[in-house]
Amino acid sequence: MSDSEDHIDKKVKKMSTITEGVDFDTVAREWRCKWTADNDKASLASAQKALDAVLADTKAVDGVKGVQRVVCGGCLDFKVITSVSADKFGAWEEKSFAPETEFLDKLKAIDGISGVETQTFTLMSM
Repeated sequence: MSDSEDHIDKKVKKMSTITEGVDFDTVAREWRCKWTADNDKASLASAQKALDAVLADTKAVDGVKGVQRVVCGGCLDFKVITSVSADKFGAWEEKSFAPETEFLDKLKAIDGISGVETQTFTLMSM
């Protein structure tokens, strides 16, 4: 087997399948909430500070591919998406997605923040 074929073989083994033709190699955990424009968007600024407080720990999760923040000024969404290699996701789940609880508790304590939720989904580059 050539080095190229060996690399492809290892990559395929890291993928998971939901159903035929629906493969993925990344699982993401999303933390989200709604903020208000009140007080010069103070809740949004506080949400960002809460993220800053856990960002280093989030990026240090084994298998992390990336951490993204999404803000929508129209629908007032604040989202944090942490993407993890599919083969490492289970270990993070066993640790209750730390530092998820700490972050969500910080969000819930902010005036103007509502709808604090989480979601897990798969990702695959096409």
